[in-house]
Amino acid sequence: MIPSLEQRLAAREPERRGPVMFQSWRHLLFLHWKVDPETLQARLPQGLTLDLFHGDAYVGIVPFFMCRVRPRFLPPAPGLSNFLELNVRTYVHDEAGVPGVWFFSLDANCAPAVWIARTLFKLPYRHAVMSADISPDEGWVDYRSCCASGSYNSRFRYRGRGESSEAEVGSLEFFLLERYYLFAHNPDRRRLLRGQVAHSPYLFREAEVDAFDAEPMGKQGIDPLAPGSDTGFDHACFAAEVDVRIFGLEKA
Repeated sequence: MIPSLEQRLAAREPERRGPVMFQSWRHLLFLHWKVDPETLQARLPQGLTLDLFHGDAYVGIVPFFMCRVRPRFLPPAPGLSNFLELNVRTYVHDEAGVPGVWFFSLDANCAPAVWIARTLFKLPYRHAVMSADISPDEGWVDYRSCCASGSYNSRFRYRGRGESSEAEVGSLEFFLLERYYLFAHNPDRRRLLRGQVAHSPYLFREAEVDAFDAEPMGKQGIDPLAPGSDTGFDHACFAAEVDVRIFGLEKA
């Protein structure tokens, strides 16, 4: 079932049960490429279907800062609550028409967080060597990530510019950013899992990108179609910050 507009908007509403974790995501860059839909669909587990925007499938690379990560009822912990993450993702829906995100990889520079996410949330996290600096005068984020396996070494230099706004319903930004569920697959039990990620709608800006690397996507065996502009990617935007509530996984 293709998600209706009502289902996409309803996904914003947080579940009635309590969240299991709180997080703040900051300095987010969303870089997207159009990718052959058949190639991507073959990579998805049973029960998930690619979500398309006007017939196009997108894969995104998203570097950002994880801040104030903490379980429910506990304060942030030094050395565990602030770290960097870079994920490679696409957009999907389940058989009930619930729209969400499927992650091909998630890299973080906090080994305990990687273990927790792999164990409890069944997500393909990997440990990476990462660093990021922000220029106080011009707002440039200089973000570097090197996969622990040494398979890639990426750099992203970016900043937001212009006025912030909420995505217009039905726009490409709405399709890419307004995602409130993640999907995971438990290979031991052979079942698809779904968890809500509740937050207010992103306030995004145009992204100015001075350096980027598509290698994290390429190492997943994903090749983009010819970019639609001379930038080397098909879409880019920036969001400064959003506070997030993470809910536990349930069977999709």
